[in-house]
Amino acid sequence: MAFMFLRESLKAYRDRDPAARSSVEVLLCYPGLHAQVWYRLAHALWRRNLRLPARLLSHLGRMLTGIEIHPAARIGRRLVIDHGEGVVIGETAEVGDDVTLYQQVTLGGTSLAQAKRHPTIGNNVIIGAGAKVLGPFKVGDGARVGANAVVLAEVPAGTTVVGIPARPVERSRPAPTFDPYGMPGGDCPDPLECEIERLRTELSELEARLAKLADARLERQPG
Repeated sequence: MAFMFLRESLKAYRDRDPAARSSVEVLLCYPGLHAQVWYRLAHALWRRNLRLPARLLSHLGRMLTGIEIHPAARIGRRLVIDHGEGVVIGETAEVGDDVTLYQQVTLGGTSLAQAKRHPTIGNNVIIGAGAKVLGPFKVGDGARVGANAVVLAEVPAGTTVVGIPARPVERSRPAPTFDPYGMPGGDCPDPLECEIERLRTELSELEARLAKLADARLERQPG
């Protein structure tokens, strides 16, 4: 099982990070992979009800990697934590397969209740640098969360969200595809900016129509 985890993880990092030149480089130099090794050791202890040793191991992993993964969190296969510094994955968070997280991502909770309070991340999700996903909702399969977005509600499968609070971006893209940092392509990635630009365009069109009507009215007036 450990060998399969390492083999799959090494390939995932090399597939999703063009800076990864070899599996040996990933194994020795990537804190995101190191954090997952510490997490899996701590998670095994947690499942055996050895809670304090699990937390101590998790704490050691955070000190060495700058990445905090609670030992009770549930993480799927082929997770890539790119750069990784400042990533936080909370106690009741669930992360699916083939997920990519960038630095400063937080999968956090907004409640003090001893219940599900962290997000569930589906398969093949990308969460960009600095994004905060806060609450016990789901981010659907294939979703994209743009850099620095703050997500406070469920994200449907295949949807890209950006902004604060995060809002969906209407766009079409071939599937499957990989969007670095979860950011959509195109000239207008921010939905608020898109809406403002649309209103500006409509206002310009209305002004042009009014100008034409005014010119036509002047032409009809007797000289």
